[in-house]
Amino acid sequence: MAPGILVQEPVQVLPSSRTTAVLKNEDAPRSIFPDGIRTSGQHPPLYEALRPYSEFPKEISGPTVWTKEEYVNNPERWVHPFTEEEIGELSEAADRFIASGAPLTGISKENFRLNKMTKVLQVLRNDLLNGKGFILFKGFPAEAWGPLKTSVAYMGLGQYVGYFVSQNRHGHVLGHVKDVGDDPSQIHSTRIYRTSARQFFHADDSDVVGLLCLHRAAEGGESDIVSVHNVWNALQRENPDVAELLTRPVWYFDRKGEVSDGQEEWVRQPVIYLENGGKGRLYCKWDPYYVRSLTRFSDAGIIPALSEEQEHAIQVLEDTCNRLSLHMILEVGDIQFVSNAHLLHARTAYKDFPPPSPRRHLLRLWLATPETEGGWALPMPDSKEKKRGGIQVNNNPPRAPLDAE
Repeated sequence: MAPGILVQEPVQVLPSSRTTAVLKNEDAPRSIFPDGIRTSGQHPPLYEALRPYSEFPKEISGPTVWTKEEYVNNPERWVHPFTEEEIGELSEAADRFIASGAPLTGISKENFRLNKMTKVLQVLRNDLLNGKGFILFKGFPAEAWGPLKTSVAYMGLGQYVGYFVSQNRHGHVLGHVKDVGDDPSQIHSTRIYRTSARQFFHADDSDVVGLLCLHRAAEGGESDIVSVHNVWNALQRENPDVAELLTRPVWYFDRKGEVSDGQEEWVRQPVIYLENGGKGRLYCKWDPYYVRSLTRFSDAGIIPALSEEQEHAIQVLEDTCNRLSLHMILEVGDIQFVSNAHLLHARTAYKDFPPPSPRRHLLRLWLATPETEGGWALPMPDSKEKKRGGIQVNNNPPRAPLDAE
């Protein structure tokens, strides 16, 4: 369940029930991705490259370690209100792109110029990747612009953070986070972002996730974020047994059916691991829904069931995240960017306004960043880029750029 990177050389995609031929990057439909496939993948790690708990740091320091007390009463340190000049530049860039007739997935910094904002965005991007790992933009004119211009401007802004990766088996790169009536109790098949249920602390399968708020809920749907490195320090002080267990590759993550022929329905890996080379950073890959949804296999004796120690670790991790997290409410026109490399994020359960009022609705981007600037680092097989995790290919080729509502 590692995030994807842009495939820059021919790569074979394993055939699946949806794919009957071997595909190469140059065969990708250019009407969808004009400059190549953007993909994500779920692959087991190189187990021999995983590091034992004894080699993990007892304490982490630096800008990625932060406490909520540093920010809760200091919004100027993490909130960036758009200026009129910045909105004007976004508007002009979006209008030019729409007039060009290019597909949404063809947006790049070259055809979505933000000359005046570039320096500001470079600083904010570096802070996302190497600093505290989050930023909240305010004042995006989501209510004034139509759906197309809103999507173009949002996706164009995202290109200054990273490039799009697919969010599901269909290759969607612009997701709609809203309650579409899916059953949240069916966690083996349901993606929780398509429900109103609580999302526990987790990291998505990308380097950075972006959320643009179009409509708020009547109640709830609020955001929490936490520094993984601060959580690690707390676990080392208070629950070293839990910390040790989280570094062992005994955790099974559900692929939820997004598999190719010959692949297992799960991935076995640690929750917390060290970068294989590079800066040796500590990373966390976690989503309790994807761990708890495998009872269809553990009940059949195919994989081990969660042990009492693992159940305890899950609860301790969630409790620690809750205690140390920064809480925020996304208003209409807010854009939140969060690092998945050294942050976990959560969402409270919510209730929508009754019809005909619009439902809570956020637009989501999953973004990958160049390997030279950090990013995920779970050691992956068959890779020429072992430091970052290697080439990731989706289980199915991209079909459509937008997630259906």
